[in-house]
Amino acid sequence: MNNLSLRTGKPIRSRMASTSGSSVGNGELCIGSFQCKSGCCQRDTGLSLARCANKNAEGNACSNHLLYNIYYKCPCEDGLKCDGDKSIIGSITNTNFGTCKDPNSIA
Repeated sequence: MNNLSLRTGKPIRSRMASTSGSSVGNGELCIGSFQCKSGCCQRDTGLSLARCANKNAEGNACSNHLLYNIYYKCPCEDGLKCDGDKSIIGSITNTNFGTCKDPNSIA
């Protein structure tokens, strides 16, 4: 079966084609970090819609923990490390956030 529209004869573009790969820009809705150009799909609360966002700069809150491929806090920009709570309780309660830091300045 070909992918041409019977009415126009032009190629049919599926809805998923526009969201596959890393093609979604910051502020746009996402279903997983794999969709975002930045590599981070983030939601503010458990009930909010997830949107693509930039990775965090030095000094900003961060998380390396994904829940269903969505972050509550985006991870750090390249070259920075998320330094913070890595306890099992923090993982269970989803409060294991840290701060983006230069790995050379972490003692």
